[in-house]
Amino acid sequence: MSPAVTFRAARRDEVAAVVALLRDDMLGRARERDDLGPYLAAFDAMQAEPANQLIVGAIGGELAACYQITFISGLSLSAARRAQIEGVRVRPDLRGQRIGEALIGDAEARARAAGCRLLQFTTNRSRGDAHRFYDRLGFTPSHIGYKKSL
Repeated sequence: MSPAVTFRAARRDEVAAVVALLRDDMLGRARERDDLGPYLAAFDAMQAEPANQLIVGAIGGELAACYQITFISGLSLSAARRAQIEGVRVRPDLRGQRIGEALIGDAEARARAAGCRLLQFTTNRSRGDAHRFYDRLGFTPSHIGYKKSL
C-alpha cells in the first residue's frame, strides 16, 4: 500500500528541498548547483507565469516528490492544448511505493482541468527504469526529442 501523498503548489521556502531532489539523481548531480540564487529567481519567474507551476508531493509534511507542469496553447493537433511536465522526481527512499503513479495521476488531472488533450515530456535516453515506468502508465515513445544548449 502506498503512503498518502498530497500534491500542491510549491512554496518559495521549499525550493532548496526541490533542488535537492533534482540533484539526488545520476544526471542531476552533474548539472545542479549549490547556489540557490538562480533557482529562487526561476521560482519567482514561474510564479509570475500562471501556466507554469512547480508542484510538490508531501507525506506527513515532508517533501516526497516534485514536478513542473506548463500548459501550452497551440495550433497543431487541431489546436490542442497540451501540458508539458519536467523535473519529475520521487525521493529515492520512497521509490517503489507507487508515489510516481500518484504524481503522474496528479499531473494528468491538472492537465485535464486546464483543458489539455495531451500530456508530454522528454526523458533522457539513459533512464531505462523511467522508460519502463512511463510505458506501464500508457505513454508512447512516439517522438524523438532534440535539445540545443544556448
